[in-house]
Amino acid sequence: QVQLVESGGGSVQAGGSLRLSCVAPEIIFRFKDMAWWRQPPGKQRELVAALTVAGDTQYADTVKGRFTISRDNAKNTVHLQMSTLKPEDTAVYYCYVPALGVRGQGTQVTVSS
Repeated sequence: QVQLVESGGGSVQAGGSLRLSCVAPEIIFRFKDMAWWRQPPGKQRELVAALTVAGDTQYADTVKGRFTISRDNAKNTVHLQMSTLKPEDTAVYYCYVPALGVRGQGTQVTVSS
């Protein structure tokens, strides 16, 4: 069973920053594209950012210019750096492996105005 372990969520004021981290098994990290998606309260989930093994990135329009997805190859970790946070970014954020349909347990991000 693939286990993805997220960390880094919390509560911040609007305009603040947070960095989420997701540790994946090495075999997954090295050969599979990784992504973050989120589920705001009472809303459907949405893809936030994706990062291919080749290093290509994709972002939701709502986070472009504010969020950055990256890999730390030495630690089998995918990061999501979130800046200029807005109240509408409040959600549970999940690390996700699209090819396997596997996600982590989620980490809560709350942004207050």
